[in-house]
Amino acid sequence: METDAGGKIRGPANPHGICSLQPEAACAACEIGPHLNCRHSWADLATFAAFFLPFAVTAAGGLLRAGYGWVLAAWGAYALFFFNVWESRALCSHCPFYAREGRVLHCLANEGMLKPWRFRPGPMSRTEGIQFLVGAAVLVVLPFPFLVAGSQYLLAAVATAAAVAWCVGLRRFICTKCVNFSCPLNRVPKELVDAYLAKNPVMRAAWEAAAPDRSAPSRR
Repeated sequence: METDAGGKIRGPANPHGICSLQPEAACAACEIGPHLNCRHSWADLATFAAFFLPFAVTAAGGLLRAGYGWVLAAWGAYALFFFNVWESRALCSHCPFYAREGRVLHCLANEGMLKPWRFRPGPMSRTEGIQFLVGAAVLVVLPFPFLVAGSQYLLAAVATAAAVAWCVGLRRFICTKCVNFSCPLNRVPKELVDAYLAKNPVMRAAWEAAAPDRSAPSRR
């Protein structure tokens, strides 16, 4: 292992010296840590799952009741493709958690997904942001035409409410603390973005190279 100019440990598991991947003791005095979900946490992962699972379980149950088991299988196959390939490239490969060495992702949302791409410390491009939103929209919307066609109106309504609750929960409790700052849903204040990038020179340099006039996206 070696220590970089900022005092962070680099090693086989953390070749970019990302502060979120440091030993927990190294973060004890961090002033921004309490305001960000910047370390792997099973509690934070459980929070994400609690928002997502009611929608997924309700929609899956409705497809089965409607007799559309093949749609459920196709939906599951698309979800595996989206999380492991499409979203992994467009969104996750820019996330600090993706910088950990290994072929499996350990993060606060897509725990256990594969990492087929290299870590890209710069921000997402506009095209990648659009791709992510389109892919996520397909994931959410796909079950509903079949729920309605199968006369599962009550479960379609419950799934709709669960999807709305999922989106609201993400925006209020997760996107306001997420360290994947260039995600189009991210709502971390700019001052926290700048402070985190200052602690991670590899990311800061990539962000400044992508947008020389600013170190982070503007926040309304």
